[in-house]
Amino acid sequence: MAELITAQSLTKDYRLTRRREGVLGGLADLVKPRKHTLRAVDEVSFCIDQGEMVGYIGANGAGKSTTIKMLTGILTPTSGEVRVGGLVPYRQRQSYTRHIGVVFGQRTQLWWDLAVVESFRLLQRIYEVSEDRYKRQMRVFDELLGLEEFLHQPVRKLSLGQRMRCDLAAALLHEPKVLFLDEPTIGLDVVAKENVRDFLREARDNLGVTVILTTHDLGDIEQLCRRIIIIDHGKVLYDGLLEDLRRGPGHRLRLCLDLAEPASASDLARLTGDLPVIWDHDPAAADTPGHRHCAMFSRAETTAAAILSVVVANHRLRDMVLTEPAIEDVVRRIYREGMAPVPELTGE
Repeated sequence: MAELITAQSLTKDYRLTRRREGVLGGLADLVKPRKHTLRAVDEVSFCIDQGEMVGYIGANGAGKSTTIKMLTGILTPTSGEVRVGGLVPYRQRQSYTRHIGVVFGQRTQLWWDLAVVESFRLLQRIYEVSEDRYKRQMRVFDELLGLEEFLHQPVRKLSLGQRMRCDLAAALLHEPKVLFLDEPTIGLDVVAKENVRDFLREARDNLGVTVILTTHDLGDIEQLCRRIIIIDHGKVLYDGLLEDLRRGPGHRLRLCLDLAEPASASDLARLTGDLPVIWDHDPAAADTPGHRHCAMFSRAETTAAAILSVVVANHRLRDMVLTEPAIEDVVRRIYREGMAPVPELTGE
């Protein structure tokens, strides 16, 4: 697929003043201000293909919003290059904005006291959308988002979930190539959140929109994105498939062995001595009949099938459960410890 978004060594510095306390401190700041440079984004590079939906995540202050503002043309980079669809956002803003849509979870581009449909009509004129194209888009949005029931209500009377659906439709009314989403499901209930996710899947799969999603709700990332970019202190820590992150440590294989075949964790450790596995008794199943044990391993080093083949050759298996590490735990570890290299798989 063709590359649509390219960022190369993208950097943004802010010149800040450290304020002194008190009246004398304020006078001193007037005479000799204490300046320092804050690097919000530090040589960030990535490429995104047309039609991709990429999660762009990081802790508060990591540089996510600054990157998005440079990609949308709101901020000019201190250094580096960015191109979206062949355009430089901060240099060709007027022509560029016709090709992008932006949704911020805490803000709306709809007019607060007007009916929703009036906001859509205003956007139709701003983006010079033809009447036939406008009606076609509205039919699609009504089918996917169910807008008809509140099109004629003032925006201020909509629920948060209804407003978010309208904001998504407004952002896509002019059929942009790229959609930037900042916390699109923040504050939504379970039903409203699923409605938004369903629509974004449709936009990705059938409308051909390229989406960059920034969020602290990792459920959105798991549901919508195959690829994620993790940024921390302005630097990219990880850029790759979400699935590959789970190949690190944290997989658990819980086994229930038949009572007639007693075994201890040390017995199982001897059986699987050639495999990188840590065995322990499963404390979650203390009151359950059978001998329950938990094998902890990394998919980058071995597989559940390899562990099972050794165990079942020596013991009768009654039940098993395989659990992957939660994506929240993986990302939390990366924030705290940095990104350890993931070994290449030898086979699975």
